[in-house]
Parts: sequence; C-alpha cells; structure tokens
Amino acid sequence: MKFSSFALAAVALAASGVSGFSAPKFSVRQPTPLFMSTAVDAETKTALATAANEARGLAMDSIAAAHSGHMGLPLGAAEIGAVLYGSQMSYNAKDPTWINRDRFILSAGHGSMFLYSWLNLAGFDLPMEEVMRFRQHHSMTPGHPEFPSSEHNTPGIESTTGPLGQGVANAVGMAASEKMAAAVYNTDEHKIFDHHIFALAGDGCFQEGVSAESAAFAAHEKLDNLIVLYDANEVTLDKMAEYTQSEDILKRYEAYGWEVFEIDGHDLDSVEETIAKAKASDNGKPKFIKCNTIIGKGMEETEGTNAAHGEAGVPYVDKAKKNIGLPDGEKWYVSEGTRDFFAEVQKKNQAKYDAWQSTYAAWKEANPELAKQLQEAVDDYTMPAEDMIKEIPKQTEDAEATRVSQFKVIQEISKLVPYYVSGSADLHGSTRNYINDGGNFGSGFDKTYAGKNLYFGIREHSMGSIMNGFAFHGLFKISGSTFLVFVDYMRPTLRVAALSELDRVSYILTHDSIGVGEDGPTHQPVETVSGLRVIPNLDVYRPADAEETVAAMVSSVTRKEGPTALIFSRQNIDQNNDMDYMARREGALKGAYIAKKETADLDTIIIATGSEVQHALKAAADLPGARVVSMPCMEVFERQSAEYKEEVLPSSCTKRIAMEAGVSDPWYKYASKVVGVDKFGMSAPGDIVMKEYGMTAENLAAEIASM
Repeated sequence: MKFSSFALAAVALAASGVSGFSAPKFSVRQPTPLFMSTAVDAETKTALATAANEARGLAMDSIAAAHSGHMGLPLGAAEIGAVLYGSQMSYNAKDPTWINRDRFILSAGHGSMFLYSWLNLAGFDLPMEEVMRFRQHHSMTPGHPEFPSSEHNTPGIESTTGPLGQGVANAVGMAASEKMAAAVYNTDEHKIFDHHIFALAGDGCFQEGVSAESAAFAAHEKLDNLIVLYDANEVTLDKMAEYTQSEDILKRYEAYGWEVFEIDGHDLDSVEETIAKAKASDNGKPKFIKCNTIIGKGMEETEGTNAAHGEAGVPYVDKAKKNIGLPDGEKWYVSEGTRDFFAEVQKKNQAKYDAWQSTYAAWKEANPELAKQLQEAVDDYTMPAEDMIKEIPKQTEDAEATRVSQFKVIQEISKLVPYYVSGSADLHGSTRNYINDGGNFGSGFDKTYAGKNLYFGIREHSMGSIMNGFAFHGLFKISGSTFLVFVDYMRPTLRVAALSELDRVSYILTHDSIGVGEDGPTHQPVETVSGLRVIPNLDVYRPADAEETVAAMVSSVTRKEGPTALIFSRQNIDQNNDMDYMARREGALKGAYIAKKETADLDTIIIATGSEVQHALKAAADLPGARVVSMPCMEVFERQSAEYKEEVLPSSCTKRIAMEAGVSDPWYKYASKVVGVDKFGMSAPGDIVMKEYGMTAENLAAEIASM
C-alpha cells in the first residue's frame, strides 16, 4: 500500500495528540474487561488512521460545498467508521443486498456524511461525484440517509434515519429478524444466517424514549447479535450534554441486561479489540459500547463544543484539513494507499462471500422447499391480490366485529404468505391478531426465535420502529397491533415507513370509534383515522364487514408501494348479505364500490365507511333513488382510473352525504353534507354513545330528508 507523506504525518499527529488532534477530555473505565492477545498490526493501523482522516476530509469538503450539514459526528467518529468498514464488518460492496451481510445503521442520521464517506471508500457504488453533490436535488447523498426507494437508491443504506432514537430501535428489529431467519432457515448441516447488526447513535438517540423501550425488548429477548456504538461526545445541539443529562448510561444498559464496554473512541486498537470481542460474545446479551469521542475532532476552533454539531466549522475547513495532514488546497482527497487498502478489504470480504455462496448452494440443494420459501421472502413475492381473495373461504353472514373477522383472515394470510409474522403491544387478547399454531418469538418461557407472534410489551413506539427494522432487514412481512387511539404513540414510525415505501409492514388498529363505549373518551378515537389518512403513501382501510376485511388484509400484504393501516371495530357489525361476497371483496380492493345500487333514477349518493355502512344501507332501503357507496380506503380509490371513479360517484349527482363516526372534514371532498363526530366521546355503553352522537340509520335518514 502506498501512503503519502501527508498520511504518515497524520498518523504521527494522532499519536502525539498535537495540532488538530487535541488530547482526550475524558477518562476511560472498562466495565467489561478485554482479553485480546494482539492489537492491530502497524500497517493496518496506519491504513485505518489514514482512511479516518481522509473520511474527515470528505465530510468537511461536502458540507462546506453544500453550506449545510452536520460536521461533528463524521469528524468525531471517524476511527469507528474505519474499524467497521476496514476490518470488522462483513459485507460485499459489489452485492450490497447480500442476505447474510452485517448491517450498519446510522441512528444519528444527521451525521450522514459519515456514512457516505465510508460507503465511497469501501467501494460501494456511490461515486465521488455524488459525494460532492451532498444534499443537492436528486443526488444519491440526501441530508439524512434514505433507504432505497423510488426517490433514492443509494447502495449500503440500510434504513431511513433522522428522527433520533428510531435507528437504535430499527437495529433491534433487524437483530430480531436475523434471529428469526437463523431459526427458520439454518440447519444442523448448513448455517446461512449468522450476521451482526451494528448501530451508531448519539446522546439525542438515547434521550429519546424509543431507544429505551427497544433496549429493554432487546435484552429481554437476548438479542446478542446486536452491537450498539454510543458516540459519547458530551454534546447536544443547544448545550453541552451535561446541561440536560446526568445519568450513568452504562449502569442503565447493564440494568436492562446488556453487556457494556467503555473505550476511547479514537484509539484504533481499543475500537478494534472491543468490537471483535462484542462480535465473538454469544452470551445472550446485546452489546453496548460507549465510545468516548471529541465532536468535530481535528477542527480546533470548534472541536469538543456544541458549535461543532452543525456547519459552524465551514470557515475553518481548509485549516483543519491541513492540520490533520491532508494535501493543502486539494478537495475530496483520497490517497492511492487508501484505495489500495480497501481493495484488499474487498478481496477478503469477497472470499468470505464466496465461501458463503458455496454453503448456500449446498443448503439450497438439501432443502428445496425451504429454499423456495426463502427466495419468495427475499423477493417479497405474493400472489396477486385478485387471486389471493379467491383463496380465502367465504366469511360469516352473522353480525361480527371486524377485529374478530380479522382474526379469522390472518390465519389464512399466514398460510398464503409463510414469511408473514405479527405482534402486539400487550393486546393480543383484544386486537385478535394472534397467529394460531405460529408459536411465540423470543427467548425463555414458551418462546423460540422461529415463533411468528411477537410480544412487544406496552411499547408502541418501539413496536413501530422494530417493525420497520424487520422491513428494512428484508426477510419477513410483519404486522403489529394496538388500540387505534394509541397509534399516536407510534405515529413517527408510520411516517418513516410511508416515506421509505415499506410495503412489508402493516398496522392492525382496533376499537376504532366512539363505539368503544364504556372506556370513555380517552379510548374513543374520533380524529385518529383522519389523522392517518393525511400521511402520504399510507393506505388506510376501514372495512365495513367480514368480506371487506378479507380484501383489506389481502391488500396489506400484496401492496408494493408502502404500508397499510387496518382499522377494525370492537363492536359487532351487520354483514351486507344482499351483495355477493366476492363482489364485496373485489370492490373493496378498489377502495370504494357501489354497495347498494339505486332502483330508480339516481338522485342521492350515500357514502360511508366501516361500521357506518350498515346504517347507510338501512337508511337507503326506502329511498329508491339512493345509491350507497362503501369507501373502505380513500387512498386506493383515488388511485383508480377516472372512468371507474366516475362510475361509482357520477359527477351528475351532486346530492351527496357521507357518514363516519369520526371527524367530518375529509369527507367534504366527496359530499356536500357529512354526518360525523367532531367532538370527543363519552363514557357509556357503545350503542348509547353512537345514538347520542347521531351514528344511527334513523338520524342519517333524517339528515338526507333535510337536504
């Protein structure tokens, strides 16, 4: 390997702690002792130190060119990146979706130039021209990392991060997914899943509650394939971290049940040895490595202060680069030695990859049915929705809560999509999404890692982020359940799933209206369904009966563009038995359809959804000119052809009324009058609350008569 005099000087500077490399401002204690016989060899250490400085330079140049970004983490955590991508992670830059690669999640997504710099250096298909276009329109280097989608397709990005803490929870989800994959697909003869999940996070991530919820889950389920690296730079955006936190985070994570380490995050030997030990430890404990670092390291004007967090250091970039030994005046500099070093890393990783491919080929030959299932899981294959609805038996003709209908349908979905799993935030008994004979996921009690039912505990925010982690991991479809009124606890994760186009996740949300009854207004959602409908790229299904529930569930597992929220009732609902069951399924797949056609000239259209469709059908019974349109999903209906929409809602009929036991505003897009609920509910039996708020056929008929 060839290193310039600048690179060698940088290593000397790092060792001496002079100029741009201030002496560490912390002491290091070691909660878990290390027993490593050798340190990094001198040549590799030189290469890693050089790469770390050049990664710093790439970050500084890109952020300076954009006049925007966060410089602190890329400069402060450079040695961590060097060890991960230059030594400890198993990946193939030429096959970035290899199913047994280690995953790296930058939970502190604001430090995205850290990730882009290392992906370029490690040989991923992220050209330097794109690194130079950081934060520019249609670049491969957006402001925060974005999982490959229709908008961005940057190889090596494992999850969309930015909302602090969610990346830690995503990593927990990926670790759980890896444990599940190993349990389902590995055999005594062939091990095809044995990778690790790494996450780099900062103080903000650990102050957010979602990381705490997820840390408890990870320890309880013994996810020892998870390694979280804490960039402990003692800085938050407004102030130094001591202004808002004083806890001993190591003791906190020890109390959860994690194995904890504390190291100097700039000491390459320590970083290397500790990560190696964490990987080798299969002791049932996830790993937490507190890496004490200096934020903005190498830029003496800002390093170690909260000013280093963002782009305040831009005026000092040229001086800082010179101080750390980079060529004066040369932008986006990468030495020949660093390129040669990572070429050798790629060769080593390729050898591991080739050996795995041989194992996989032997496993595939020995397990053809399992191999077929895995390939379909990787491809996210399902039969088309139009075919799947025909594979599910006809449902009941008796009144039934749609949460109960969903329980029956999820059993069929599990058979038709073998890689579909589900979980609940401590509400399986009420939300009814338990997969019979699927087993329970986790460690201890009656649980195994092959179980299809996840118990998240009362941790909705964590549940949503863990589900996203499953989806990012790319091997399972997953649904999670809670009461609809509590979905706001996990709303940030729905937003990330929608913008990331995660079709592998869906949300089972029950007890959908004031019909909940006696629990009162704290548990009676009125604004919640409409609050979900305004999230772009989230389909929101609120089915009216058991057959519409079939269509909603099928749509949720066959949709390819993004996630689906499934809204189900607590109370029984009448079935629309006057209409053929398959016609109801087919209509619901289109988002809206004619549930009752007029028997005279059309003069009125009644639009309803969910439990209110039964009232619309009764109100229209004595109105020969009235048409009833069931609209379980506005979003799907809006994607239909103009011709179909005109067929269902002809523009010639302007006398339209809509009904839903929720806020009325969204329905004015389709109707001139709305019977809705625009205030909070009350504590009383559900049928009484519904009557008090006008959610009856009689009130609807009166409102129609008044038009």
